[in-house]
Amino acid sequence: MPTIRVSANGEAALETRDVRVRYGNNEAIKGITMEIPRKRVVALIGPSGCGKSTLLRCFNRMNDLVPSAAVTGEVLFHGENLYADHVDPVEVRRRIGMVFQKPNPFPKSIYDNVAFGPRLYGRPPDLDDIVERSLRQAALWDEVKDRMNDNALGLSGGQQQRLCIARALAVTPEILLMDEPASALDPIASAKIEELIQQLVEHYTIVIVTHNMQQAARVSHYTAYLYIGELIEYDDTNTIFTAPHEKHTEDYVTGRFG
Repeated sequence: MPTIRVSANGEAALETRDVRVRYGNNEAIKGITMEIPRKRVVALIGPSGCGKSTLLRCFNRMNDLVPSAAVTGEVLFHGENLYADHVDPVEVRRRIGMVFQKPNPFPKSIYDNVAFGPRLYGRPPDLDDIVERSLRQAALWDEVKDRMNDNALGLSGGQQQRLCIARALAVTPEILLMDEPASALDPIASAKIEELIQQLVEHYTIVIVTHNMQQAARVSHYTAYLYIGELIEYDDTNTIFTAPHEKHTEDYVTGRFG
């Protein structure tokens, strides 16, 4: 599969070269090469078990935390392979943040959740400003500004997910990875997450895994369709959903299988 090319005046935020992932004897990702354009939303779609989340976790070395996982190939960020021996995976995850399927706030105050990362990296003097800015970016400030000392676990599911987004933004990443960020939420909360993604992409590159075809069509600029660990097709979202080049892609996005 050829690499998608970004616009002439832009650069790739991330680039993978022949990335393969094995869990023991099982090859979950089979030689994927692709570019993620800067300040765009890229959706990864495909049936359950096709490798979407595994590929997403390659982008910030979260697969390192899985004992049986082995990653080969390159993931380039600012021209540097994130899997080189000298690269610190903790720093990688600061610059390439992640939001998971199920909201996972810490059992701390709302304030301490957002402040956790900045404190970890050196307690900046403008911590209050960082917390407020991050909550504003996550479209949560107006809802929580008068209850910053409340336990974050008391928030609704949708608010908890936006808090987790604020927590990721507080350490000033360049890229935000989202693994099914709205699948555990009700339709109203899901719509808020989608609206938030469209606001955040003005400042961040976003890669989202989703099973929801309508969601992918609404929020993304580019869509990659994966099947059994292979990248079947990757193009602008309109093409994928209205005129895909591969019959396999057409069958999936039209609901003939999956």
